[in-house]
Amino acid sequence: MLVEDPVTGSLNASLAGWLLAAGRLTAPYVARQGTRLGREGRVHVTQDAEGSVWVAGATRTWIEGVARL
Repeated sequence: MLVEDPVTGSLNASLAGWLLAAGRLTAPYVARQGTRLGREGRVHVTQDAEGSVWVAGATRTWIEGVARL
């Protein structure tokens, strides 16, 4: 069975950039995703002095490997 990641960091980073720039939210804040799917995940969104958005949260490694190009 394939289990999809309940939280998308890249989506939260993009959305945070827009919400913060529009003045809709202030950082820091916590966002959650996946609740309806029964796989709730949370990310912590912060913004540094230069205006860069940072998204952090707990992770779990399911697979790892090496790619040789």
